[in-house]
Amino acid sequence: MSVAASSPARVLDSIARAIGNTPLLRLRLPGAPPGVELWGKCEWFNPGGSVKDRTALSLVSEGERTGALRRGQTIIDSSSGNTAVGLALVGRARGYPVELIMPESATEDRKRICRAYGAQLTFTPAFSGSDGALLKVREMVAASPDRYFYADQYRNPANPLAHYQTTGPEIWEQTEGRITHFVAGLGTTGTVVGTGRFLHERNPRVRVVAVQPDEPLHGLEGLKHLASAIVPEVYDPRIPDETLLVSTEDGLAACAEVLGSDGILVGHSAGAALWAARRVARTLEQGVVVALLCDGGERYLAERR
Repeated sequence: MSVAASSPARVLDSIARAIGNTPLLRLRLPGAPPGVELWGKCEWFNPGGSVKDRTALSLVSEGERTGALRRGQTIIDSSSGNTAVGLALVGRARGYPVELIMPESATEDRKRICRAYGAQLTFTPAFSGSDGALLKVREMVAASPDRYFYADQYRNPANPLAHYQTTGPEIWEQTEGRITHFVAGLGTTGTVVGTGRFLHERNPRVRVVAVQPDEPLHGLEGLKHLASAIVPEVYDPRIPDETLLVSTEDGLAACAEVLGSDGILVGHSAGAALWAARRVARTLEQGVVVALLCDGGERYLAERR
Protein backbone atom coordinates (compact mmCIF):
# COMPACT_ATOMS: atom_id res chain seq x y z
CA MET A 1 0.00 0.00 0.00
CA SER A 2 1.48 3.32 -1.04
CA VAL A 3 2.16 5.91 1.64
CA ALA A 4 2.69 9.61 0.97
CA ALA A 5 5.94 11.04 2.27
CA SER A 6 4.10 13.85 4.01
CA SER A 7 0.67 15.45 4.18
CA PRO A 8 -0.03 19.18 4.02
CA ALA A 9 -1.26 20.78 7.22
CA ARG A 10 -4.98 21.49 7.22
CA VAL A 11 -6.24 25.08 7.46
CA LEU A 12 -9.62 25.19 9.19
CA ASP A 13 -12.30 27.78 9.83
CA SER A 14 -13.87 25.76 12.68
CA ILE A 15 -12.67 23.09 15.10
CA ALA A 16 -15.56 20.92 13.84
CA ARG A 17 -13.75 20.64 10.51
CA ALA A 18 -10.91 18.82 12.29
CA ILE A 19 -13.25 15.87 12.90
CA GLY A 20 -12.50 12.83 10.73
CA ASN A 21 -9.66 11.89 8.39
CA THR A 22 -7.94 10.02 11.22
CA PRO A 23 -4.81 7.92 10.62
CA LEU A 24 -4.75 4.21 9.86
CA LEU A 25 -1.84 2.61 11.72
CA ARG A 26 -0.15 -0.70 10.87
CA LEU A 27 0.03 -2.73 14.08
CA ARG A 28 2.62 -5.25 15.28
CA LEU A 29 0.40 -6.85 17.93
CA PRO A 30 2.04 -10.14 18.95
CA GLY A 31 0.28 -13.31 17.87
CA ALA A 32 -1.06 -12.09 14.53
CA PRO A 33 -0.08 -14.38 11.61
CA PRO A 34 2.66 -12.98 9.33
CA GLY A 35 0.44 -13.16 6.23
CA VAL A 36 -2.27 -10.98 7.76
CA GLU A 37 -2.08 -7.19 7.90
CA LEU A 38 -3.53 -5.81 11.13
CA TRP A 39 -4.41 -2.11 11.14
CA GLY A 40 -5.89 0.27 13.71
CA LYS A 41 -8.12 3.23 12.84
CA CYS A 42 -6.88 5.80 15.37
CA GLU A 43 -9.95 7.75 16.40
CA TRP A 44 -8.36 9.59 19.31
CA PHE A 45 -6.91 11.96 16.68
CA ASN A 46 -10.34 13.62 16.53
CA PRO A 47 -10.31 16.95 18.45
CA GLY A 48 -12.59 15.61 21.19
CA GLY A 49 -10.50 12.46 21.49
CA SER A 50 -12.81 9.77 20.13
CA VAL A 51 -14.85 8.36 17.27
CA LYS A 52 -17.93 9.91 18.86
CA ASP A 53 -16.91 13.34 17.57
CA ARG A 54 -18.11 12.07 14.18
CA THR A 55 -21.45 11.08 15.66
CA ALA A 56 -21.88 14.35 17.52
CA LEU A 57 -21.14 16.45 14.44
CA SER A 58 -23.60 14.44 12.35
CA LEU A 59 -26.35 14.66 14.98
CA VAL A 60 -26.01 18.44 15.23
CA SER A 61 -25.53 19.05 11.49
CA GLU A 62 -28.54 16.94 10.54
CA GLY A 63 -30.58 18.66 13.24
CA GLU A 64 -29.71 22.03 11.74
CA ARG A 65 -30.35 20.84 8.19
CA THR A 66 -33.81 19.49 8.97
CA GLY A 67 -34.80 22.37 11.24
CA ALA A 68 -35.17 20.13 14.28
CA LEU A 69 -32.39 22.12 16.00
CA ARG A 70 -33.11 25.84 16.32
CA ARG A 71 -31.38 28.76 17.98
CA GLY A 72 -32.45 29.09 21.59
CA GLN A 73 -32.72 25.34 22.13
CA THR A 74 -30.44 23.25 24.31
CA ILE A 75 -28.80 20.14 22.88
CA ILE A 76 -29.45 17.25 25.24
CA ASP A 77 -28.56 13.55 25.23
CA SER A 78 -27.50 10.70 27.46
CA SER A 79 -23.96 9.35 27.21
CA SER A 80 -21.52 7.33 29.28
CA GLY A 81 -18.73 9.58 28.09
CA ASN A 82 -17.39 9.98 24.57
CA THR A 83 -20.55 11.21 22.84
CA ALA A 84 -20.95 13.61 25.75
CA VAL A 85 -17.53 15.10 25.03
CA GLY A 86 -18.27 15.25 21.31
CA LEU A 87 -21.60 17.02 21.83
CA ALA A 88 -20.04 19.44 24.33
CA LEU A 89 -17.33 20.29 21.80
CA VAL A 90 -19.60 20.62 18.76
CA GLY A 91 -22.27 22.48 20.72
CA ARG A 92 -19.75 25.03 21.95
CA ALA A 93 -18.27 25.40 18.45
CA ARG A 94 -21.74 25.93 16.93
CA GLY A 95 -23.01 28.20 19.70
CA TYR A 96 -25.58 25.96 21.44
CA PRO A 97 -25.90 25.20 25.17
CA VAL A 98 -25.50 21.50 25.96
CA GLU A 99 -26.99 19.38 28.75
CA LEU A 100 -25.73 15.86 29.28
CA ILE A 101 -27.19 12.98 31.27
CA MET A 102 -24.60 10.40 32.30
CA PRO A 103 -24.16 7.63 34.86
CA GLU A 104 -22.24 8.59 38.00
CA SER A 105 -19.70 5.93 36.98
CA ALA A 106 -18.48 7.96 33.98
CA THR A 107 -14.78 8.74 34.32
CA GLU A 108 -13.83 11.90 36.20
CA ASP A 109 -11.71 13.03 33.27
CA ARG A 110 -14.72 12.98 30.93
CA LYS A 111 -16.82 14.89 33.45
CA ARG A 112 -14.14 17.58 33.74
CA ILE A 113 -13.76 17.87 29.97
CA CYS A 114 -17.51 18.27 29.44
CA ARG A 115 -17.71 20.93 32.13
CA ALA A 116 -14.71 22.72 30.60
CA TYR A 117 -16.66 23.01 27.34
CA GLY A 118 -19.51 24.55 29.32
CA ALA A 119 -21.91 21.61 29.34
CA GLN A 120 -24.38 21.12 32.20
CA LEU A 121 -24.22 17.61 33.68
CA THR A 122 -26.95 15.55 35.34
CA PHE A 123 -26.04 12.19 36.83
CA THR A 124 -27.99 8.95 37.19
CA PRO A 125 -27.14 6.03 39.51
CA ALA A 126 -24.10 4.04 38.45
CA PHE A 127 -25.88 0.69 38.87
CA SER A 128 -28.43 1.59 36.19
CA GLY A 129 -25.65 2.20 33.65
CA SER A 130 -26.25 3.80 30.27
CA ASP A 131 -29.84 2.54 30.19
CA GLY A 132 -30.65 4.54 33.33
CA ALA A 133 -29.28 7.72 31.75
CA LEU A 134 -31.26 6.98 28.58
CA LEU A 135 -34.54 6.65 30.47
CA LYS A 136 -33.81 9.86 32.41
CA VAL A 137 -33.14 11.97 29.30
CA ARG A 138 -36.34 10.74 27.65
CA GLU A 139 -38.26 11.74 30.76
CA MET A 140 -36.71 15.24 30.71
CA VAL A 141 -37.40 15.79 27.01
CA ALA A 142 -41.02 14.63 27.38
CA ALA A 143 -41.50 17.19 30.16
CA SER A 144 -40.02 20.12 28.13
CA PRO A 145 -40.08 19.22 24.42
CA ASP A 146 -39.71 22.80 23.12
CA ARG A 147 -36.69 23.56 25.29
CA TYR A 148 -34.53 20.76 23.96
CA PHE A 149 -33.07 19.39 20.78
CA TYR A 150 -32.81 15.71 21.70
CA ALA A 151 -29.75 14.41 19.83
CA ASP A 152 -30.97 10.85 20.59
CA GLN A 153 -27.87 8.96 19.53
CA TYR A 154 -29.52 5.57 20.10
CA ARG A 155 -32.42 6.24 17.70
CA ASN A 156 -31.25 9.01 15.39
CA PRO A 157 -30.25 7.76 11.90
CA ALA A 158 -27.70 10.59 11.78
CA ASN A 159 -25.57 8.38 14.05
CA PRO A 160 -24.82 5.58 11.54
CA LEU A 161 -24.95 8.16 8.74
CA ALA A 162 -21.79 9.75 10.17
CA HIS A 163 -19.88 6.51 9.63
CA TYR A 164 -21.47 5.73 6.29
CA GLN A 165 -20.34 9.11 5.02
CA THR A 166 -16.91 9.35 6.68
CA THR A 167 -15.47 6.35 8.56
CA GLY A 168 -16.27 3.77 5.90
CA PRO A 169 -15.01 5.82 2.94
CA GLU A 170 -11.81 6.72 4.81
CA ILE A 171 -11.00 3.08 5.60
CA TRP A 172 -11.79 2.03 2.03
CA GLU A 173 -9.47 4.69 0.64
CA GLN A 174 -6.72 4.13 3.20
CA THR A 175 -6.59 0.39 2.47
CA GLU A 176 -6.97 1.02 -1.28
CA GLY A 177 -10.01 -1.25 -1.22
CA ARG A 178 -8.03 -4.22 0.08
CA ILE A 179 -9.79 -4.49 3.45
CA THR A 180 -11.11 -8.00 4.14
CA HIS A 181 -12.37 -7.59 7.73
CA PHE A 182 -13.68 -4.67 9.77
CA VAL A 183 -13.82 -5.09 13.56
CA ALA A 184 -15.53 -2.65 15.95
CA GLY A 185 -17.35 -2.60 19.27
CA LEU A 186 -21.10 -2.28 19.78
CA GLY A 187 -22.18 0.66 21.94
CA THR A 188 -24.78 2.82 20.26
CA THR A 189 -23.97 0.46 17.32
CA GLY A 190 -23.76 3.37 14.86
CA THR A 191 -20.11 2.76 13.97
CA VAL A 192 -20.65 -0.87 13.03
CA VAL A 193 -23.90 -0.20 11.18
CA GLY A 194 -22.76 2.82 9.17
CA THR A 195 -19.23 1.69 8.39
CA GLY A 196 -20.32 -1.89 7.73
CA ARG A 197 -23.09 -0.82 5.39
CA PHE A 198 -20.67 1.28 3.33
CA LEU A 199 -18.04 -1.48 3.15
CA HIS A 200 -20.62 -4.11 2.18
CA GLU A 201 -21.80 -1.87 -0.65
CA ARG A 202 -18.23 -1.49 -1.90
CA ASN A 203 -17.44 -5.19 -1.55
CA PRO A 204 -19.98 -7.71 -0.20
CA ARG A 205 -17.10 -10.05 0.69
CA VAL A 206 -15.78 -7.73 3.39
CA ARG A 207 -16.55 -9.33 6.75
CA VAL A 208 -17.96 -7.03 9.42
CA VAL A 209 -17.21 -8.29 12.93
CA ALA A 210 -19.08 -6.76 15.87
CA VAL A 211 -17.63 -6.92 19.38
CA GLN A 212 -19.52 -6.84 22.66
CA PRO A 213 -18.81 -7.76 26.29
CA ASP A 214 -19.30 -11.36 27.33
CA GLU A 215 -21.47 -10.53 30.33
CA PRO A 216 -23.85 -7.82 31.57
CA LEU A 217 -21.59 -6.61 34.40
CA HIS A 218 -18.37 -5.71 32.61
CA GLY A 219 -15.63 -3.08 32.63
CA LEU A 220 -15.48 -2.28 28.92
CA GLU A 221 -16.85 1.25 29.13
CA GLY A 222 -18.76 2.36 26.07
CA LEU A 223 -19.73 -1.16 24.95
CA LYS A 224 -23.13 -2.79 25.41
CA HIS A 225 -24.00 -6.37 26.25
CA LEU A 226 -27.01 -6.30 23.94
CA ALA A 227 -28.73 -9.36 25.39
CA SER A 228 -29.20 -7.53 28.70
CA ALA A 229 -29.51 -3.92 27.52
CA ILE A 230 -31.95 -1.68 25.69
CA VAL A 231 -30.99 -2.39 22.08
CA PRO A 232 -30.41 0.88 20.17
CA GLU A 233 -32.98 1.47 17.45
CA VAL A 234 -30.24 2.37 14.96
CA TYR A 235 -28.92 -1.19 15.22
CA ASP A 236 -29.35 -3.29 12.10
CA PRO A 237 -28.58 -6.95 12.90
CA ARG A 238 -28.13 -7.68 9.19
CA ILE A 239 -24.88 -5.69 9.05
CA PRO A 240 -22.52 -7.75 11.26
CA ASP A 241 -21.40 -10.99 9.62
CA GLU A 242 -20.42 -12.28 13.06
CA THR A 243 -20.29 -11.14 16.66
CA LEU A 244 -17.48 -11.92 19.10
CA LEU A 245 -17.81 -11.75 22.88
CA VAL A 246 -14.84 -10.35 24.79
CA SER A 247 -14.13 -10.46 28.51
CA THR A 248 -13.05 -7.35 30.39
CA GLU A 249 -9.77 -9.05 31.26
CA ASP A 250 -8.95 -9.84 27.62
CA GLY A 251 -9.80 -6.31 26.53
CA LEU A 252 -7.55 -4.76 29.16
CA ALA A 253 -4.76 -7.22 28.36
CA ALA A 254 -4.88 -6.20 24.70
CA CYS A 255 -4.53 -2.54 25.76
CA ALA A 256 -1.30 -3.43 27.56
CA GLU A 257 -0.04 -5.53 24.65
CA VAL A 258 -0.50 -2.85 22.00
CA LEU A 259 1.17 -0.30 24.26
CA GLY A 260 4.19 -2.59 24.35
CA SER A 261 4.19 -3.52 20.66
CA ASP A 262 3.23 -0.19 19.07
CA GLY A 263 3.56 2.50 21.72
CA ILE A 264 -0.10 3.51 21.61
CA LEU A 265 -2.29 4.03 24.65
CA VAL A 266 -5.87 3.00 23.89
CA GLY A 267 -9.12 2.78 25.80
CA HIS A 268 -10.95 -0.30 27.04
CA SER A 269 -13.28 -0.78 24.11
CA ALA A 270 -10.40 -0.31 21.67
CA GLY A 271 -8.61 -3.10 23.54
CA ALA A 272 -11.66 -5.33 23.09
CA ALA A 273 -11.66 -4.59 19.34
CA LEU A 274 -7.94 -5.42 19.15
CA TRP A 275 -8.44 -8.72 20.96
CA ALA A 276 -11.22 -9.63 18.55
CA ALA A 277 -9.25 -8.46 15.49
CA ARG A 278 -6.32 -10.70 16.43
CA ARG A 279 -8.68 -13.62 16.98
CA VAL A 280 -10.06 -13.03 13.48
CA ALA A 281 -6.55 -12.72 12.07
CA ARG A 282 -5.58 -16.11 13.53
CA THR A 283 -8.26 -17.78 11.43
CA LEU A 284 -6.73 -16.41 8.21
CA GLU A 285 -3.68 -17.10 6.07
CA GLN A 286 -3.93 -13.75 4.34
CA GLY A 287 -6.07 -10.69 4.85
CA VAL A 288 -6.33 -7.01 5.77
CA VAL A 289 -8.03 -6.62 9.16
CA VAL A 290 -8.95 -3.13 10.39
CA ALA A 291 -9.87 -2.58 14.05
CA LEU A 292 -11.71 0.60 15.02
CA LEU A 293 -9.79 2.08 17.98
CA CYS A 294 -12.47 4.39 19.29
CA ASP A 295 -10.46 6.38 21.82
CA GLY A 296 -7.15 6.76 23.61
CA GLY A 297 -6.35 5.56 27.10
CA GLU A 298 -5.60 8.88 28.78
CA ARG A 299 -9.13 9.13 30.19
CA TYR A 300 -8.84 5.75 31.90
CA LEU A 301 -5.50 6.16 33.68
CA ALA A 302 -7.07 6.77 37.09
CA GLU A 303 -8.79 3.39 36.78
CA ARG A 304 -5.52 1.59 36.01
CA ARG A 305 -3.62 2.67 39.13
